[in-house]
Amino acid sequence: MSDQIAVSVCIPVFNEVDNLEELVHRVETVMARLRIPWELILVDDGSRDGSYERMRQLGASRPFLRGIRFDRNHGQTAAMAAGIRASRGEAVVTMDADLQNDPEDIPRLLEGLAGHAAVVGWRARRQDTFVRRVSSRFANWFRNLVSDENIRDTGCSLKAFRGPVVRALPFYEGMHRFLPTLVKMGGGTVAEIEVAHHPRTKGTSKYNVWNRVFRSFLDLLAIRWMKWRQLRYRIHDEF
Repeated sequence: MSDQIAVSVCIPVFNEVDNLEELVHRVETVMARLRIPWELILVDDGSRDGSYERMRQLGASRPFLRGIRFDRNHGQTAAMAAGIRASRGEAVVTMDADLQNDPEDIPRLLEGLAGHAAVVGWRARRQDTFVRRVSSRFANWFRNLVSDENIRDTGCSLKAFRGPVVRALPFYEGMHRFLPTLVKMGGGTVAEIEVAHHPRTKGTSKYNVWNRVFRSFLDLLAIRWMKWRQLRYRIHDEF
């Protein structure tokens, strides 16, 4: 790990003002136990509920906390990309701001990076409504079918990456769901670890059947095309 920043935790934020204080506290508690230099990057994706102002308040007494604010809502992929590109860690962890991901899983994800380029969280026990569970299960099955993948939970934002690997990935709209596939296409290996999942208790979900399944269809076709057209040559000899 780097002598400066070992781990960057990157979290997109969109209208999550009621969750931010607990989120920062829980991440800080977990990372303090690791006793390594780290940073937390919160990216405000055009929130209208005072999230950015709350981020600044929390950051005033926490030198590890960095904040980024968009001029307007640009979407989860853009917010995640901004956080990752601003990160300085040898490892980069991504997660959601709604407290459904559990920061206590971060050390296990980091341990998994010992032999892989990325580690993906798998929410085996989803704490969501029936409609969300069904739509997510269908989305995972369909994405894997079309993209020729086997990631069990592509929609889980709790992931860990080797910093140089994830910062080198191309980012396009909707690509945050397919970062493990892009890592594999670059020659890296990806592991999956079962992680906890909690019900949302504050704020409102930004996802529904439309943006979970149908809006991601074009993104899925783009990934399929990229895998189909990927160069796979082998050099026989050179001097």
